[in-house]
Amino acid sequence: TNSMQSEEIIPQESAQIKSTYPRTFSHIGISVPDVEKAVDFYSKVMGWYTIMEPTVIKEGSDTAIGKMCIDVFGTGWGSFKIAHMSTGDKIGVEMFEFKNNVKPKNFEYWKTSTFHFCVQDPDIEGLVKKVLAHGGKQRMPIREYYPDEKPFKMVYMEDPFGLIFEIYTHSYELVYSQGAY
Repeated sequence: TNSMQSEEIIPQESAQIKSTYPRTFSHIGISVPDVEKAVDFYSKVMGWYTIMEPTVIKEGSDTAIGKMCIDVFGTGWGSFKIAHMSTGDKIGVEMFEFKNNVKPKNFEYWKTSTFHFCVQDPDIEGLVKKVLAHGGKQRMPIREYYPDEKPFKMVYMEDPFGLIFEIYTHSYELVYSQGAY
């Protein structure tokens, strides 16, 4: 069984904190069919840099990472590859390659999950061309939130591995601060 279900994971002192503040984003984990190709794609297209080269993690309780993965995945996963990258604003991207990975046949947006991530680039057209040149797909035309009023543009894309991502020309806060729709 998953040990997370049976253990109290929040120290009592933490539960007594009375104020809530906006936490910063640390990293996102994505599952890819080929971690080396994913590192290459995101390095060349997004300019993300590698923090940790693709590495094999083996199931076992003799290492901290092995114990942690058993806590999260349970037992029987054997091994997987992992790499760590970082964006220009120091957000981590953790890439997993599992032996039994399956690329969804269709984009199942209605299923509970993380269904996309978003990057920001003022040269949205240039980044779209770069994604396409490296095997990605454009899922929609580039659209403006406030046509003829503000230069806020966005587009949904797909990487060569089937992951959906979005590109914004401006910050999330700026786009939504006056309501985008």
